[in-house]
Amino acid sequence: MRAIWTGAIGFGLVNIPIKIYSATQSSSLDLDMLDRKDKSNIKYKRVNETTGKEVSWDNIVKGYLLNEQYIVLESVDFEEASPEKNKMINLHSFVKTEEIDSIYFETPYYLEPAKGGEKAYDLLLKALTKSKTAGLGSFVMRNVENLALVKPHGNSLLLNKLRFEEEIRDSEELRLPQNTKIKKEEMDMALQLIKQHSQPFDISKYKNEYTAELLNIIKQKAKGKHTSIRKINVEYTKSSDLLAKLKASLA
Repeated sequence: MRAIWTGAIGFGLVNIPIKIYSATQSSSLDLDMLDRKDKSNIKYKRVNETTGKEVSWDNIVKGYLLNEQYIVLESVDFEEASPEKNKMINLHSFVKTEEIDSIYFETPYYLEPAKGGEKAYDLLLKALTKSKTAGLGSFVMRNVENLALVKPHGNSLLLNKLRFEEEIRDSEELRLPQNTKIKKEEMDMALQLIKQHSQPFDISKYKNEYTAELLNIIKQKAKGKHTSIRKINVEYTKSSDLLAKLKASLA
């Protein structure tokens, strides 16, 4: 693995040098865009919308549209915005993980101690484990500020990026059920159905089956075979059929 960020975790006055690594990888197929006529790869060009000419990476800058005028930002501007957060993840508070709504969780990353930070890293890991808490802080990566939760994960520290409250859309626009009358028998059967299928969570039981099926289709097509489309008709349960469907599910 290659580190995607290097810096330090601030734990009080203790600064722990660390490296950040991506903890996830895609399980979907890597599909290329092709021209249907001759199967040539489709390439994207960076084109100046005024001249129509291609622009090299060296001449591409980032800008923000302010009052009908673009303000160009250089790399030093991004550093100047928050130089400390570009190099430090300051843990300014400690929280219980279960108090954080899952809607805020985003991307997980592995944290590795850099040279000289091994003991302080291990101390933080064991202290968080013993206190059953996680450290909350923020840092800047790729010119974007991220809220970060640092918590124990086995014998290592895991950083979870969290969404800011301002990034969560309000659910008021959803048309949700109002004043629904649930019969006691319906609720009892629903709870019984849940109990019947309740089991300890085991992530190893779940695989990306869609990718496997798609790869199988690709292999069949490579042999000149064509698969037939399985027609699926989903029958939505009506309110009047709810009790009958619950009984059938339990049976």
